[in-house]
Amino acid sequence: MSDARLREEICRYGRSLFERGLTPGSSGNISLRLEDGGWLVTPTNASLGFLDPARISRLDAAGRLVSGDKPTKEIPLHTALYDTRGSARAIVHLHSTHAVALTMLPEIDPRAALPPMTPYYLMRAGETALVPYYRPGDPAVADAIRGLAGKYSSVLLANHGPVVAGDSLEAAVFATEELEETAKLYLLLRNLNPRYLSPAQVADLTETFGLDLPSHHDHDHD
Repeated sequence: MSDARLREEICRYGRSLFERGLTPGSSGNISLRLEDGGWLVTPTNASLGFLDPARISRLDAAGRLVSGDKPTKEIPLHTALYDTRGSARAIVHLHSTHAVALTMLPEIDPRAALPPMTPYYLMRAGETALVPYYRPGDPAVADAIRGLAGKYSSVLLANHGPVVAGDSLEAAVFATEELEETAKLYLLLRNLNPRYLSPAQVADLTETFGLDLPSHHDHDHD
């Protein structure tokens, strides 16, 4: 896909997310990794609903600005997820209401922020980690994401919002949307003793669709 077409795709998905209220004002950012190792990334203080393809930031493989406006200050969290998640080709970071609300609840497990509520949550977003609060743009958030060792494609930043990687921009957007809807379901059903997917049902999804779920890895959680 040409550079021009990729820029148009970022603008198209950004407008869709903005118009549906998934990231208000100038919040949120999108990046796309290019074949040469460089990136296209949305500029700082830019609304995802009103992006200009020509002003999208173009970074080289070392993260230096080549053209376009100054990039988002959230570059460290994008870099960390790309560095540890080898299959990632695009990352979407939003301030979507229900996902942010989820991060503030006391019972949330940092290793599995959401229970297995629906098959499409697991199929698109996998399982979701929660990392502690860092101020926006703090390079320390990169260390927190690197500490997850690439096991998660979807991560929630406490009191901030989701960061989701995909093997394409479309996949990252769809996974982010699925995460937001699942967070909404959780909040609607909280304290109502809902019926989640059973371990056997999760195992069946994992085998049938080849899911890469952190809880199915042989690693130490401690």
